[in-house]
Amino acid sequence: MGKFEITTRKNGEFQFNLKAGNGQVILSSEGYTTKSACNNGIESVRKNSQDDNKFDRKTSSNGKPYFNLKASNGQVIGNSEMYESDTSRENGIESVKKNAAIAEVSDLS
Repeated sequence: MGKFEITTRKNGEFQFNLKAGNGQVILSSEGYTTKSACNNGIESVRKNSQDDNKFDRKTSSNGKPYFNLKASNGQVIGNSEMYESDTSRENGIESVKKNAAIAEVSDLS
C-alpha cells in the first residue's frame, strides 16, 4: 500500500510525496506555507487522482515524459518524476490512481 509522506523543506515549507508500496516516489507536491495547506493538498490529490482528465501528460525539453496532476481549478497539485517512455509514464499515472485514494499519511516534518 502506498503512503503520503509530509516533510519540511530547508526553507521551512511543507511538502508531500506520494510513495508506491515499493517506496518509490510517484508524485511530489509544491511547497506549502502551513501544514494545514499541505494536508488540504493531499486531500485534493485523493479526490482528483480518480479522474484521468486531471492528469496532464507532458514531455520535458530533453524529451522525457512526465505528468502533472491538476485540481478542478487547473492548479498543479503534484508532479511526477521524468520517465524513460510514455508507457512508463502511464504506469506511473495508474500507480497514483491506485495508491492515492487509500494511502495513509506519515508526518515526518
